[in-house]
Parts: sequence; structure tokens; C-alpha cells
Amino acid sequence: MSMPFRVVANASLLALTVTLISGCAQEGRRSQPLEPRAGAIRMQPAAVTTASGESRSPIVVGMAATVQAPATVAPTRRQAAPGQDPFLEAYAATFRFRLGIPREVKPLPDGSGVIFLRSGPRDFVHDLYLFDVATGSERVLMTAADILGGGTETLSAEEAARRERQRVAARGIASYSLAEDGSRVLVPLAGRLFVVDMDTERVREVTGASGDILDPRFMPGAASVCYVRNGNLCVADVATGTEVTLTWSGSPEVTNGLAEFVAQEEMDRDEGYWWSPDAQRVLYQRTDTSGLERMYIMDPGDPTQPPRDWPYPRPGQPNADVTLRLLDRGSGADVEVAWDRRVYPYLARVVWPESGPPTMLVQDRRQTEQQLLAIDPSSGATRVLLSERDQAWLNIDAEMPVWSRSGDRFLWTTERNNGRQLEIRRRDGSLIAEVTGRTEGYRRLADFNEDTNEVWWIGSSDPAEAQLFVSSLVEADPRRPPQRVTRVAGVHDAEFSRDHSIYVHKVATLVGTYDHIVRHRDGSIIGTINSAAESPPMPVNLEITSVGEQPWFKCAVIRPNDFDPTATYPVIVSVYGGPHAQMVQAARRNYVLQQWFADHGFIVVCIDGRGTPNRGRLWERAIKNDLISLPLEDQVAGLRRLGERYPEMDLEHVGIYGWSFGGYFSAMAVMRRPDIFDAGIAGAPVCDWLDYDTHYTERYLGLPDENPEGYRTGNVITWASQLTRPLLIIHGTADDNVFFTHSLQMSGELTRQGIAHEFLPLPGMTHMVTDPRTTVAIYERMRDFFLTNLERE
Repeated sequence: MSMPFRVVANASLLALTVTLISGCAQEGRRSQPLEPRAGAIRMQPAAVTTASGESRSPIVVGMAATVQAPATVAPTRRQAAPGQDPFLEAYAATFRFRLGIPREVKPLPDGSGVIFLRSGPRDFVHDLYLFDVATGSERVLMTAADILGGGTETLSAEEAARRERQRVAARGIASYSLAEDGSRVLVPLAGRLFVVDMDTERVREVTGASGDILDPRFMPGAASVCYVRNGNLCVADVATGTEVTLTWSGSPEVTNGLAEFVAQEEMDRDEGYWWSPDAQRVLYQRTDTSGLERMYIMDPGDPTQPPRDWPYPRPGQPNADVTLRLLDRGSGADVEVAWDRRVYPYLARVVWPESGPPTMLVQDRRQTEQQLLAIDPSSGATRVLLSERDQAWLNIDAEMPVWSRSGDRFLWTTERNNGRQLEIRRRDGSLIAEVTGRTEGYRRLADFNEDTNEVWWIGSSDPAEAQLFVSSLVEADPRRPPQRVTRVAGVHDAEFSRDHSIYVHKVATLVGTYDHIVRHRDGSIIGTINSAAESPPMPVNLEITSVGEQPWFKCAVIRPNDFDPTATYPVIVSVYGGPHAQMVQAARRNYVLQQWFADHGFIVVCIDGRGTPNRGRLWERAIKNDLISLPLEDQVAGLRRLGERYPEMDLEHVGIYGWSFGGYFSAMAVMRRPDIFDAGIAGAPVCDWLDYDTHYTERYLGLPDENPEGYRTGNVITWASQLTRPLLIIHGTADDNVFFTHSLQMSGELTRQGIAHEFLPLPGMTHMVTDPRTTVAIYERMRDFFLTNLERE
């Protein structure tokens, strides 16, 4: 889809502010809504520093306008000079205080150690480390600097897009693959592949593998590596570097061994090939995008680059044509796996267990039906193990199915009883027992220990927490109540070694800590994996609470650190409000940015309404066919209940901000409920759901021709003429998730309506903004926007 108009901008600009001024006085009273008037357009670039270090002032083009400003009132709002806020500088330089936290933490299969990645506190470049269980110490296995030798890392467009799908901002050693027996570690770096021998810790390069390599992984046995290059599946011998190409696409629109866009973005599936345990056969995905609509996306921040040809599946339009093929390396036979692709076009999951049949999960286009199929590895024929149906939609569990070592049973998750539950089933798919109850809040599997007949899992009946539990699989007592392992309030997770002897206990707490603790199976502590991350420079004044009755809402309230209980404060709502994400979690570090806003004289609140996860099937699926009406109603109801309980909250002055779905939500909030929301900031917002991808959008709204009202109601353009409150739109020009065109459409419609709004394009930025200077500019602008528009007489 081409852009409505072409913008050519200097790529060195950190941000370009477009302010559309109506010229009307902003009284800020709900009884006197602003009347939109046509006015001048002011182009106001932010001050920038050139490559030579010269500071340049903003250039203003157009007519000035006078806007009546309300008087400043107590409490005093502290405002640092631009670029001099110490918190914001640290927040941006540390990527939200995340750099330096151990990543990709995986115990070795035999429990002798833990592999992980870590960067410096203000460095995106990660290195590979080993935590030694015997000594409790850690050491470096491989550094990016040793390999690059002072050179720079260059990513191909395909690898950059893949990392964007995975939300990976790391550079250097950004990922690795561990051999099944733990003997070797495969590290991709700068288009080359390296293998670390864990016995000697010697590093060698796989000489035959170089170039634009995607998804490299060890084959079973770890003597060879497999990867995708130029759309084809390749194998290289580690010792000799000899490379063999296994497939042939013959067209740039056909790829072998790669997951398609919606699988990576929406199904949590990054893999496109799966080897048999003996490494003689491989299942691989073939994707044909020739039937897809083409988007020609250019970054106006860099006009020297041509538009990118992007095959993109919009709602109601064709998807990529996905098939699964079975290749036998010995005979060369290459057959298509047979299933009803007309009814079930989505390939959601594939596993090839040590024992038991290779298994695949397929979904229909509406995502209301799915089948788990067993594949005959000799012919490619399939048989149904189980089927699931849901009138609204079916969620995909990225971990399931998990087969036993003997292949006689497997674990499965379901929501058919209105709660997410873990089940154990026989090889033929029939049910053996429910492992967890529907009210126990199962989230994910941590360990399947067949020796002790136990399952360790993460869950909680409190949606704001996640705890570690263990349940028995003894069939004589399949519903014995689970044993809670962790006790501290917070968000817990665990990664077990394959032999079940150790696990890494990851925990974020209400105290503010975030630790990676290595424990024996009995819970005793072996040691802690060190973090290099900086700690936020100020405490977080956080309260987690619940309000309301039918329905009730989980809320987070963040007050200023110098909170005065005798004063009243304007309120800012920090929102996501959409499916598969929670704002309210018992992890204090999650709220450092909200605390920064609060310390400028606000109370910041987060509310999880209907449509958010971990509250049961009916709660989550209440948004079917309408993504905004009930969630917006819940934010308003939750806000009012908070205001009734806490008189310090001034609900006559309320702002709202969010990113992605939260940006969409914020725009809708100020348009549809100006009686509640006085100002909104929409970051990277969807505008028209007909311009988003099929798998996400159709899951919630259905097909466009079956629910035209849902698409109309959910379209920001439908409500744009009702905007009477200040709105700031922020969007990266190179965003390949929510395309920049969404914000252009919104701004264009508001301009045609003569309605005041502000637009902050971010040249060269994608959906995930990592540049520190741009990050500082964004939040300074957001702070000033709220300070101006939530002032009280």
C-alpha cells in the first residue's frame, strides 16, 4: 500500500513536530467542549545536533497562533531543561534499565551450568557467558568484540525484520542455539556462524556458512548446522564447512524453511523447519507470497533508499500460501504433508519429538477451529488426534504439545471449561486427566518430569502475579491440589535443565528486585547470575489494588514520591487495553517511567479491563467483534471507582497515553469520551483495522464482510470529527508492524476536518524505538504535552 503523500525529511532529525493549531482557546472544561476550527499549520522540527557537533535551532514555517494558557496551580511540577533530565537520560541510555539484564538464560541439559547472554549497562552489544554450577562462578565463553575485531556488525534486511518480529534490540551475540546434549553452542554473528565446544571452550567458525543466514540451528547430533539462505534450506558440516542445499525455490516469492510474517508476528512461531531425531528427514515449510497484496513501504527519513516491496496480508485479503513438506535425505523423496488446507490454512505449530509421531497444529481462517494432527513420517499422511472449537477464537499455546520420552502420552492446554487448563492425553489424543483446574490460573509449562511423574508450571489465580507450582500426574489421584513452590508476591518464572536437577528461578517482585537465581530441584540456592543493569535512580511509589464488583478491575496506582495526601493531582492513564497484554503486574520495576511522570505532579494509573488475559475465557473474549467499546467503558468505570476511593485524584483533569494498541486506545479515548479524557498521546497507533494483518485482526473482529460494523466502529476515522481534546500522535516512519500510514491517515482526516492536533514523526524509527536521543525527545515532548494540557486554573 503506497503512502497518501510522500515526505522527504533530513534523516538526521531526531523528531519532526507538526502542530496543527485551531486557534481556539483551550478552556479545559467538559461543559464547554472545544469547537474545531480550521487554522494554520506549523512545522516545528526539534533542535538537532549535526555530525560536526553543531547545535541548530528549530525552524518554524507557517503562521503563529495564540492559545490561551490556563494558570499553573499547586502542586508544583518540576520540569528539567531539554536534554538535562537525569532520569530520562539514564532511562534512554539503558533501554529502560534493561540493558545488562541476563537474556536467553538456559540451563545445560545435564545441569552442570547455565548459558546466557549479557551486555553492559549502556551497551546493546551482548556476549556469551557460562555460569558454572560446581563453582558458583561465571565466565565469558565468547565476545562479539573478539570476533568482529573492532569492526561493525551489519544486519541484512531479512535479519533486521526477523529481530523486529521477535522484539529483539540486542546487537553482537543476539541469539544462540544449544545442542540437545549441551556439548556445543552455535552462535550467529555478522552473517557468519561460530561453534563453541563446551568441553574445551574453543571457538571455531563454520567456514562454509556465510552471507544472509537466517534461523541457524544444530541438527540432531550437532555434527552439522542447518539454516536458510536465499530462500532455501541448507546444511553445513561443522568440521569441514561443506555446505549442501536441500531445497530449491526457483522464485523470490517462494521460500523454504522460514515461517511466514503472520506466524512470526502473531503465532509466536519463528521456526520453519523441524528435523527427525535421527537427522535423516526434515519437515519444512514452503511459503508462496505471490498471491499477496504488495505494500511499497518507504522511509521518508531516508530518501536515498528505495521503497521496500512488502507482501502483506490485510483482513479479507489473501494470506501467504503455506504448505508443509517432508524431505528424506537418503532417498531424496520430497512429499507434501496432506491436510485440509482449504478449511485449515494456518500452520500454527509443528513438533518432532524423540518418540511419538511428528505433530502439527492447524487452524481455520476465523481461528474458531483447530486440529492437532499426527504425521506419518513415511508418507506425509495425517490423522486427527484432537479438535478444539470456540465461538469467539482459539488462543495458540506456543509450547504445546509436549510429548513424553516414550511417546505414549502428551501434555495439552485448553480453555474449553472457561479457564486455561493443562491436560495429559494418550498417544491417540484421548484424555487421561486434567492436571490443573480451571480456576488455578495456569499460564505456562516449566518442567515435565516423568521420573517423578510431576509437572512444574507457572500460574496464579491473581492476574497480577505469577507463581511456580508443582502438580502430580499420578493417575490414581490426578486432581491432587498443586503445591505452591514460590511464596513472595511478584512475577515468577523458571527454566529447568533437561535432567530436572537444577532450574533458573527468574523473579520480579513488588520490592523492585529482578533476579536470576540458580537453584537445585529442591529449591536450595546454588548462586545468582549477576546483572549488569543499572537500577532506577528513584523509588517507585506503587499500589496494586482492585476496584469495582461486577466487573472488578485490577489496577496500579503510582503517586509522586513527594505525595501530599491533602492535595489533589491531575491523573494520567497509562494504557494498553488490548488483547494478550497486561499493564498491572506485581513487579515494581515495570513502573519506573510512570513514576517519572508522577513526579512531575500527576497520579498515574493503569487498569486492566475486559479483553486482557489471565482472567478466564469469558473475560478475554468479551471484546469479540468490537475491540474498543467494552475496553473503553472499563477504563472509564475503573477510573471512576478509583476516584471514589482516592479523593486525591482529580478526575476533572485526566490524560491518557499508550503505544501500539495503547496508542490506538488513547486516540479513541479522547475522541469518544471527551467528558472523561482531557488530552491523549497516541504512540504508533493503528487507525484502520482493514490495514492491519489478517491473523491478529480477524481473530478479534472476524472477516470484514461478516462484521462490517465492527470494523467501522473500530476505525479511528469514524470518530475523528468528534475530537475536541488535545491529541499528540507519535510514529516511527520505518515502522513495519503498524505502518506509518496509519498515523498519516489519522492526521490527514483531522486536517481535512480542520481539527487541532499535534504530530511527531520519528525519522528512521521502527515500532521499537531504541535510539537514546530519540527516546529522550519523545518523553520530554510527552511530559510537556501533559503539563500544558492538564493544567488547572
